[in-house]
Amino acid sequence: MKTIAIYPGTFDPITNGHVDLIMRAASIFPKVIVLVAADTKKKCLFTLDERVEMITRAVESCSNVQVVPFHGLLVAAVKEHSAKMILRGLRAVSDFEYESQMALMNRRLENSIETFFMISSESFAYLSSSFVKEIAGLGGDVSSMVPSGVVDKLRIHFSKI
Repeated sequence: MKTIAIYPGTFDPITNGHVDLIMRAASIFPKVIVLVAADTKKKCLFTLDERVEMITRAVESCSNVQVVPFHGLLVAAVKEHSAKMILRGLRAVSDFEYESQMALMNRRLENSIETFFMISSESFAYLSSSFVKEIAGLGGDVSSMVPSGVVDKLRIHFSKI
């Protein structure tokens, strides 16, 4: 059985760090499914459809990556896609504390699911969607931090404010 890796998140917006992790994972796993969370405690800047579209465009060159929205519990979505691996990126030690708790809880809910941690590339270790939104909202240049289509969407969004 081929291992399907599930990379979940809100991706609001997707960053070059996310894209880097997806592409690296796609070179390891035969299939990577990017699950875009609809149900989140976060106040998203972009709609679910916009986030799915931005991610799809950002990874369109990679044939073994699929982008899918999901609702509800992550472990249920992982099982629905016949996967057993959750992929998570780590930028700093502080990420590990939160992510390890999530991995243990997911395992408690479904013990057949494992979590695969990947360290971010050094050039993206500082990068987060929150920083991108803050910088873009203040008129800063985020073109080196996100795919080009995302830059355009951020410009449009913040020009309306």
